[in-house]
Amino acid sequence: MQFEDRNILITGGSGALGRRVVERIEREGGRVTIVARAPVTGHHTLVGDLSIPQGIDSVAEQAGGRAWDILINIAGIQHFGPLEQQTPEHLLATYMVNLVAPARLAQAVLPGMKARKHGQIANVGSIFGSINFAHFASYSSAKAGMRALSQSLRRELAGTGVGVTYVAPRAVATPFNSAKVDEYARLTGMAVDDPDPIADRIVAAIRNDRRDVYLGFPESLFVRLNALAPGLIDGALKSNDLKARALFAG
Repeated sequence: MQFEDRNILITGGSGALGRRVVERIEREGGRVTIVARAPVTGHHTLVGDLSIPQGIDSVAEQAGGRAWDILINIAGIQHFGPLEQQTPEHLLATYMVNLVAPARLAQAVLPGMKARKHGQIANVGSIFGSINFAHFASYSSAKAGMRALSQSLRRELAGTGVGVTYVAPRAVATPFNSAKVDEYARLTGMAVDDPDPIADRIVAAIRNDRRDVYLGFPESLFVRLNALAPGLIDGALKSNDLKARALFAG
């Protein structure tokens, strides 16, 4: 879908990757509204905290009834480490931001899109949602849910004029990564991509109404192998999993 004169709602638009996506869309004439916890200078903002149910409901109510052409879900939070070390509050917030909010906002924008027989929902997930890495249990499972949400919605919306795009980057060099994630990347040789070309590819995927886009090689190949033979990927990742475990030993 072309962005010129389109009304676009985006979560995570004030983050390092989301900000780059917003800049590119606005250069092409898109009218962007950002979902954020506080007003974003220079942008229309729907204010709400996507990590709690009340915040999600508030944003959904603000979005409902308005004529959106595109919804882009980029907002995300992550825990790297043993699952038992994640606080209950952060565990809940992980699923709220990464999965519940995209589903709830889709509910809010879909009636108008379907009535106009025109629209697009774009979910920015992660390679981690298809290759479920050790020590990223809540993040990987939430992003796996986003991938499933995208596929099921696409099938549900067939013939309505509303499309669904799912884009899965691998790790991106932004403040989203903790120091421990950066150390894990160094120890294991995990690729970490520059955010600018990733933003370019996300925007291109939305513009071209792509269905499923997996970024990075060999990770995009591993996605397919993991679906067919997960035991093979278990073996390939075992050494890295042990290195990750060592980061949290003691």
